[in-house]
Amino acid sequence: MTSGNLSATDQHTLSDLLEKVKNQTDLFLGYPVAKDFDYQELTDFLKYPMNNLGDPFVTSTYGVGSRELEKEVVAFFANLFRAPEDNWWGYVTNGGSEGNLYGLYLARELHPKGMVYYSEATHYSVQKNLHLLNMSNIVIRTQENGEIDYDDLEYTIRMNRHMPVIIMANIGTTMTEARDDVAKIKAILKKLAIQHYYIHADAALSGTYSALIEPRPAFDFEDGADSIAISGHKFFGSPMPCGVVIAKKSNRDRIARSVAYIGSVDTTITGSRNGHSPLFLWHTIKRLGIAGLKARALHSLETAAYAELKLKEMGIAAWRNTNAITVNFPAPSVAICKKWQLAAENGHSHIICMPNVNQTHIDLFIADLKAEMVLQH
Repeated sequence: MTSGNLSATDQHTLSDLLEKVKNQTDLFLGYPVAKDFDYQELTDFLKYPMNNLGDPFVTSTYGVGSRELEKEVVAFFANLFRAPEDNWWGYVTNGGSEGNLYGLYLARELHPKGMVYYSEATHYSVQKNLHLLNMSNIVIRTQENGEIDYDDLEYTIRMNRHMPVIIMANIGTTMTEARDDVAKIKAILKKLAIQHYYIHADAALSGTYSALIEPRPAFDFEDGADSIAISGHKFFGSPMPCGVVIAKKSNRDRIARSVAYIGSVDTTITGSRNGHSPLFLWHTIKRLGIAGLKARALHSLETAAYAELKLKEMGIAAWRNTNAITVNFPAPSVAICKKWQLAAENGHSHIICMPNVNQTHIDLFIADLKAEMVLQH
């Protein structure tokens, strides 16, 4: 078999795409994706079909993967999220949506007649997951800042208190990065004497760094969560989307299925899983450690505070939630939204000060806003 080379046209297509990706990455403030990573040391692994199929904690007959490193990544997050000792399990997912699907799947298997409660600010993928799993659900109002309305939650659960309660808590909503307080939710369940419940925390953006700041938001296992999902390509940074889900091992054991053909137990959603993603997460954990990750979080918070201040100085009604890296403001022009890749919803927009964003980026963005204001006058 001869190995052909790409034609000049195809080579040109690739070069064009690379140039476009580079340019689009430079001006990128609206989405929670970190870009300050360098995984050159890992390029040799791209020569191999890395597949972590099945449960990372059960050996498989397929040996070309990064299972051992994946287990270290899971252990790191289980410890970070204060999971019960000797009762945690998890795996590296394709992203936050898969982690949420897993949490809801576990909840459904434990409480088949449960009712799912989530706020109107919840990520759109959750409704898709609930549809896939055919789970009954009720949407709860949000407060002005995007956080769940605890009074509405309590009232609605009281109306349905004969049913097990499944909570999808947001630890950083898509638009305003509001965090639902898991300890408050747990207190409501206790007050209503709800015996059967499950709390899943969708911590896609804020989970990783919420564990590193003071005061620590109430979102993890010690606060009452039964499972937590995060995205790896957000705060950590990765060339491909990925995530981590951590759950209680005792709950996971309820749904484990043995698969003779792969010589393992498949407790995951997708079966075949990307073996490269755990390498990226492991590399970042080992390179930065807790101290480095904490410094990353503080840098992002400082940049967000700077952005909020600069926007306010211009007379723009900017605001952010406590210890959030998302700065909210009225949506600017379509041209600015397009240039800086800003998401806009109901007249509101935001910039997300990921670790790669610094004051220079904010100054450039502010300069564009000022230039447009001058034109308008």
